[in-house]
Amino acid sequence: MSSTKLLQIGSISDRMRDALAEAFEIDVLADQSDRAAFLAERGGDYPAVVTTAGLPDDVLSAATGLKVVSSFGVGYDSIDAEACAARGILVTHTPDVLNNEVANTFVMLWLAVSRDLLGSERHARSGAWAKDGAYPLTRSIQGRRVGILGLGRIGQTIADRCEAFDAEIHYHSRSRKDVPYTYHDSPVALAQAVEVLVAITPGGAETEHLVNAEVFDALGPEGLFFNLARGSVTDEAALIQALLDKRIAGAGLDVFEAEPKIPDALKEMENVVLLPHVASATYETRAAMGDLVVRNLLQWQKDGSVLTAVPECRDL
Repeated sequence: MSSTKLLQIGSISDRMRDALAEAFEIDVLADQSDRAAFLAERGGDYPAVVTTAGLPDDVLSAATGLKVVSSFGVGYDSIDAEACAARGILVTHTPDVLNNEVANTFVMLWLAVSRDLLGSERHARSGAWAKDGAYPLTRSIQGRRVGILGLGRIGQTIADRCEAFDAEIHYHSRSRKDVPYTYHDSPVALAQAVEVLVAITPGGAETEHLVNAEVFDALGPEGLFFNLARGSVTDEAALIQALLDKRIAGAGLDVFEAEPKIPDALKEMENVVLLPHVASATYETRAAMGDLVVRNLLQWQKDGSVLTAVPECRDL
């Protein structure tokens, strides 16, 4: 197999690098002291890109010979897939391999918020149990009405997990699915019908602030909100105000609008559990994601096809 020039954007694991090095000549964008000069002089030399950090506009413009972009992650809102498709550039992502881990993280957050895991742990660790007595009662997750905003692959896996807790499952997606769950035609209608709302829809302009003040009002003062999608899906200021006003009961968040920055107001709330965007962050899942990134590139080098093209590129 002949060597092909590959531009690396972001960091990749040693496992990925070793697998790619057998078929590709890898140059790392971050290693270039003069990025603009490098792209102007050599950007057209790269038919392939591997990225863990999107596809910046300057790279897309300079890479005149680009044919394939293999992206690490299921979300790809940091890549202009439509522009790539218009130029005949295949863009791939890593769906399915992280479904279980993200769904498991939702269950972890749901339990942590409902049962006040962090507060009760502090009660035990601090000695307050011995000094002040038993911890207050918390809420069960059993038999709840759960709304899934975005019933894609991960959303379906979350639904599967919820069934183990006898949940009544509702959903909203761009279109109805052939599933035995209750469909609602808007996020507001979904929120009105449930006690627990989880966002797992793709990011991007179409879903920016899809979850807003109106949705929180519909969810109500006993409702819980969880976001494992993208920070942009939630109007963060509206979420903070809804929590401060007790218009919803609590939240569990893995993503934020200005990552890695998290508003101080959220950090100060005891009814909110915060994670640093780690829903898929296990050794096993990240290795599987990396392997799929590599397989997409090797398949493209072999015959020009890819295994997991993003929807915008599936007809190329």
